[in-house]
Amino acid sequence: LAALLPPLPGPGGPVPAEVGLGALPAELRAAVRALVGDLNSLFTALGLREESFAVGALSRVIAAELASYTPARNRRRTATNKASVIFVDRTLDLAGAVGHHGDNLAEKILSVLPKLPGHKTDVMVNMVELTALKTTDETCSIIAPGCLAQPNDPAAKALWESFMNLKQKEAVMEARRHLVEAASRENLPIKMSMGRVTPEQLSSYVQLFRNNLKALENHCGLLQLVLATVQTLKHPQTSKWDNFLAFERLLLQTIGESEMPNVLKQLLPMIKSYNERTKDDYACEDFLVLLVYIYSVVGEINCGKELDTAEEEVKKALVKAICDEPEPSPLLQKIT
Repeated sequence: LAALLPPLPGPGGPVPAEVGLGALPAELRAAVRALVGDLNSLFTALGLREESFAVGALSRVIAAELASYTPARNRRRTATNKASVIFVDRTLDLAGAVGHHGDNLAEKILSVLPKLPGHKTDVMVNMVELTALKTTDETCSIIAPGCLAQPNDPAAKALWESFMNLKQKEAVMEARRHLVEAASRENLPIKMSMGRVTPEQLSSYVQLFRNNLKALENHCGLLQLVLATVQTLKHPQTSKWDNFLAFERLLLQTIGESEMPNVLKQLLPMIKSYNERTKDDYACEDFLVLLVYIYSVVGEINCGKELDTAEEEVKKALVKAICDEPEPSPLLQKIT
């Protein structure tokens, strides 16, 4: 720990000005003091003499306040049990929730396909391809939807683990391999092709099971996961996902090399009103997600006139874009 994080002042040590409470709003100062009192009570009950470490601006304030808190100093003089305590800011939790992380098929499936009613962690898979119905309606509700959870199908469980642990290209190849093996076991006339796996190729393999009820029953779980893959790869949100990921990586580089105003200036020309946008441009909700991501990963921000000006320009552009929406989404309606 000592090699990774600089320790905060120990008992009797000076508290640096930049980690004091003075810059915080009154309500937050009161909350910090209450938290420090509760932490000291906990450490007293445990008989701890702690050495504090902090990751993040607010964590540093809390840890420094604890270091200089008079009852805590008295406790540390007599406590017998040593402990290292790490305080961690949780703003990066937001970056985890709004970010588009890596090349992972499972996360894309969970993000782009509609949620299974009554569930938070499963999706609806359109099963019409396995029937004789001819419909172009993606919301066709005649056929019960498939889902990702297949606890009674070992092949489907193994494939889902591949979706979570492998890169997208490798996971899609695993889907093809599982499908070919299942078709071979059922003596279906499958022609194995090498090279890049396409959604159309997977869909054509799935079609082989359609007229064989026994094969359909034996491999239903696997077919649901493959159809989820096909529908995700064809979904228009998937290309936007890749754009998000590329832009987030660029933002991380920019944040590392320049100040926050420059990052916001890069974002500004991309904020377009409804009539100016193409299908590849970001919508208002997308910018809200990007802003949450930026402010979560940027760390401490140096306030000043330049930042105020850049933020005001982004606000104006975003408000104009929201007001120009002909039919605001449920999220925008909730926010406004």
